[in-house]
This record gives sequence, structure tokens and C-alpha cells, in this order.
Amino acid sequence: MSELDLELQVACEATELPSEAQFTTWLNTALQHLNEEQITAVTVRIISADESQSLNHQYRGKDRPTNVLSFPFELPQGLPQELMPEERILGDLAICAEVVAAEAEQQEKALFDHWAHMTIHGCLHLLGYDHINDDEAEVMEAIEVAILAQLGIDDPYHIED
Repeated sequence: MSELDLELQVACEATELPSEAQFTTWLNTALQHLNEEQITAVTVRIISADESQSLNHQYRGKDRPTNVLSFPFELPQGLPQELMPEERILGDLAICAEVVAAEAEQQEKALFDHWAHMTIHGCLHLLGYDHINDDEAEVMEAIEVAILAQLGIDDPYHIED
């Protein structure tokens, strides 16, 4: 597998954030699990609730902050071969620190386990997975659970009675 070039941007004042090494481990595990060996570049931007709400409104028409937004990389049409990037760029993840922390607390999950889940969830969106309908959701959730298990993280969808 190619070495992942992670650009980590912290654009908010948050505490208890995962390290660059943790994000790299989570993304590499997801990409290896899916045999996506040519992907070499991903940007993870940790954002505030205000920025999340603005992006969510602009790109999804939802006027509220959300946990993770995914922006797959697209080459401009007609780009000459000599300008093609040498690396395969997956895209950008915008992860809202406030929403992730609040969800982890509400769902009684370990904070960094939830960060791992949201990072992997966003990565799958970048690869074209979705959860709009039940069939797609089942496939995507099963992949997330398998990747998280490789990392020693419990099934985030399992609800104990």
C-alpha cells in the first residue's frame, strides 16, 4: 500500500482531539480493508459547529451542524496529462469536533472510538458508499463494523438493552 499523505487541519478551538497518527491509522485500516491501495492523499479538517452548519447548509441544504461531511476529489475535466497529480487524492473530510464529542457523550461511547467511526464513515463516503436507502445503509454499516473491529472498537450500531 502507498504511504498515506494526510493533511490535518485544525480550524477550531477543541480539546481532546485525535493525533495525526491516529487519523492515519484509521484511514489506512479502512483503505487496506477495502483494497484501495492507490490512494495516497486525504485532508481531514476539524471544524467548529458554525463552520459545519455553514457547509452542511451550503452543500446539503440542511441548516444545522453535522458530525462529518465528505468532499470527494474530482479532477477538472480536460486537464492535460502533464498536469495530472502523481498521487491519487481521495478528498476532504470536515469533522465537527463539537458534534462528535456531544454524540459520544449522548451515546455513551469512548470519545476516540467515535472519532475513529466518524473518520471511517467519512472515508467510505469519499469512496462512494452511502446510506440513503436501507440496502445501502446495511452494506455501509457492515463495512464500518468490520473495519472498526480490526481496530479493536466495538460495533457502534449495537444497542444493548
